[in-house]
Amino acid sequence: MSAQIKRRKLPKLNARLSIGLTIVILLTVSSLILPFFTSVNPAAQGTYLKNLPPSPKHPLGTNALGQDIFWYLVFSVRNSLLLGVAVSIGITAISTFLGLSAGFIGGWYERIVVVFMDTFITIPVLPVLIVLGAIVRGNTSFVVVAAILIVFGWAWNARTVRSMALSLREREFINMARFSGAGALAIIAREIFPYVYAYMVVNFINTILFAINTEAALAVIGLSNVVVPTLGSIIFWALNYNAIMIGQPLWIIAPIVTTVLLFLGLFLTSTGYNELFAERRGVA
Repeated sequence: MSAQIKRRKLPKLNARLSIGLTIVILLTVSSLILPFFTSVNPAAQGTYLKNLPPSPKHPLGTNALGQDIFWYLVFSVRNSLLLGVAVSIGITAISTFLGLSAGFIGGWYERIVVVFMDTFITIPVLPVLIVLGAIVRGNTSFVVVAAILIVFGWAWNARTVRSMALSLREREFINMARFSGAGALAIIAREIFPYVYAYMVVNFINTILFAINTEAALAVIGLSNVVVPTLGSIIFWALNYNAIMIGQPLWIIAPIVTTVLLFLGLFLTSTGYNELFAERRGVA
């Protein structure tokens, strides 16, 4: 009987969430596990003969730099995902803390936080990234790219979280928590955060998309560190060496298809989870 009750409590995944999670998990797991099966540095040039066709040894062939396209792609997916997750963790943590605290505490603290929010919101991110990328062209480390994306990416999310906290802080259950002697941090963590949790999960996934997309855009135009394998750098080199013209279409088709699949998986996961949460909230 108890097993049946537990089964009923398990949420039923909708089609969007199921497909999205399947794509994301497959790409993530493969990009994390497969690198253990090779000792070759995928970014090293001249490792293999150039422009070899697909074969059992080289599933996607080799490129004009003497690199195995398959292994370069595997490491590219891994690095892009790691960057996206790191940036998303940073942005989500900052925006959640500042948004919730400013919305609940109010007063001079809120005014200071809002000034910072509005300042960073008005700064156009892409032009700033292009200028910074041009200054340190070819020497931009992943840490620097991640830090820049976090610095210029937290404000919009923080503003949304703040507006949610503003709408909640005058609710009756918040007043009851105040009267019971709970502190500000305790109220934020126990009473307000559960209401914004679903938004933060969706926003976390969307921020991964933002980070990967921005880094890829910078790499494609040569303003990121194209030596490090990423989805942007592999497309950059393929375009730079005219992959299709030299008879290596998989050099550019494979990363584009992989990028589309990754973006589709993250998008379906985000919208699917949002739909699932809305359904559960409606049932509740």
